[in-house]
Amino acid sequence: MKKELLLCAGLLSVVASYATDIEKIDSLVNLHGVVVTANRIQVNRNSVPLSISVINRAEIESSSESALLPVLSQKVPGLFVTQKGITGFGVSTGSAGAVNIRGVGSGNKVLMLFDGQPQWAGVFGHALPDTYVASDVERVEVIRGPGSLIYGSNAMGGVVNIITRQHTQEGRRTQARVMFGSYNTQKYMVNNGYNVGNFSSFISINHDRTDGHRPNSEFHITNGFVNLGYKIDKHYNVSGNLSLAKFKNHNPGEITAPKIDNVMDILRGTTSLGIENHYDKVSGAFRVFYNWGDHDINDGYREGATPSPFIFRSDDHNTGIQFYQSFRLVEGNSFTAGVDYKNWGGHAWNDSIKGPRGEVVDKTVNEVAGYVIMQQDLFDKLSLNAGVRYEHSSAYGNQWIPQTGFALRLFEGNTIKGSFSKGFRSPTLRELYISYLPYSKANPDLLPESMLNYELSVGQSFLDNRFSAELTAFYIDGKNMISAVSGQLQNIGRFYNKGIEVEARYQILSNLGFDANYSYLYTNQPIEAAPSNKFYAGATYSPGRFTFNLNVQSISGLYVRVDNRDASNNLKENYTLLNARAAYRFGTEQKGLNLFVKGENLTAARYQINFGYPMPKAVFMGGVEVTF
Repeated sequence: MKKELLLCAGLLSVVASYATDIEKIDSLVNLHGVVVTANRIQVNRNSVPLSISVINRAEIESSSESALLPVLSQKVPGLFVTQKGITGFGVSTGSAGAVNIRGVGSGNKVLMLFDGQPQWAGVFGHALPDTYVASDVERVEVIRGPGSLIYGSNAMGGVVNIITRQHTQEGRRTQARVMFGSYNTQKYMVNNGYNVGNFSSFISINHDRTDGHRPNSEFHITNGFVNLGYKIDKHYNVSGNLSLAKFKNHNPGEITAPKIDNVMDILRGTTSLGIENHYDKVSGAFRVFYNWGDHDINDGYREGATPSPFIFRSDDHNTGIQFYQSFRLVEGNSFTAGVDYKNWGGHAWNDSIKGPRGEVVDKTVNEVAGYVIMQQDLFDKLSLNAGVRYEHSSAYGNQWIPQTGFALRLFEGNTIKGSFSKGFRSPTLRELYISYLPYSKANPDLLPESMLNYELSVGQSFLDNRFSAELTAFYIDGKNMISAVSGQLQNIGRFYNKGIEVEARYQILSNLGFDANYSYLYTNQPIEAAPSNKFYAGATYSPGRFTFNLNVQSISGLYVRVDNRDASNNLKENYTLLNARAAYRFGTEQKGLNLFVKGENLTAARYQINFGYPMPKAVFMGGVEVTF
């Protein structure tokens, strides 16, 4: 630790970052940006009634993170991500990377999207957080609340739409980065963007590895991403992408009951192809997507116990077609109609070392849906928004999903929003068909979980948009939650959550900016990974070629263990983290060298998010990035 501190002290005297130009300042300050996740088409953020947070490329770059989710956990009010170590989330027992929004998320109730296409493992229904790579992301749009009107199942608590990078400027640009840090953590990245004529491409490769801060907690991953586009003419363009991730995660087990050989060997992939049309009054797209996975999991054993006699294996898929078209035939009006089809499922089995293979499940589910959404602007002061979705599933039947709301702009810089929306989550194959534990026997008659969300927000900007703030209040009423009763899963659970969210940004000077967010959450029952209070504040100062970032995050009222049979076993955590980054740039942003160093948890706070998995104390990383 002393050597690391001395190294960081030396680097801090010469380190570096990216220059902050006026366009970046505007993108960080102005909360009124264009979004596409709410209505499928580009609309002003202040004209849609939903609560939407936008994290742009500059904010992602300034974090020097290779994984995307930790950035979102800081920057988005009401959103919390579980973690268990210095890097890597893993899957199966002891994994992290669960995303909660407003206390809703566990069990894949927050839908992760790549460019609007749903991502989850077909057998167990969960997202794969290790595949979300920061260097491949242009921006992220987060709907804080249900997004099931457009995106269907699993968008019950919210939507995280990861919009991937495209190279839009003429010519070529290449970036390479190397990072080293605590616990032999190494991170490597190289990407290349190329644009000539009507053709564009973006290609990247990432590799992360670490020994971990506990015995048997090694992790390594290699990600590859390709995004290609071609503009056929002024009205049509076609694009396609491919993302692959191969990773191995070692789960050390709870600190009081460590495990040996609990290893997950995972391959994940996703690909899509789409054609878009753009006219003055009509626009839309047709897309097909396919994501898949191959999982080999050794459950391991405790010291002195007998190794597991089998390895769990599964392969899964999530295939779909999306078609939507938007019309702007009347002044101030937009009308979008869409059709979705999804086929998801997979095959799981136990490969026994000593005996025959044991089948677990081999099923698929078909879902087809249609939706319409309309928005009308009146007198440049009021926007009315309403829509409905009808979805049919081969597993549980039909669902109707309504949504309505308004956005009122009474005077310059002011926006008042109100909305009502419904979200739902389909039961997974595990819940429907896999009786893998005696106290949670599967039930093929399960219905979707659902919730109603009511919210009201007020936003205001001052000082020529250099200062912006937004306050949101919400109330959630959920039902049909899937719980175990007398050894079988049933739809019996009900919950309600309520709270407030605040976010603010202030560009004090051209080279000095500040942003903060706070969320308060009340739940009528204990919920893991849903803190009562979540606060973040960060400042960025860029004198000349230097850039300094300092931020603090405080979490309180976080349940890390909930025992539904004995509440006295429930356990809460409170902690505060101090993080800093310093950097120095040689040359220009388009062609130059950047040196940087950063420290996380600088006060060495002791805390845990996943029960039994203490987080590392102070962690330091240093690196160099070159652009040419």
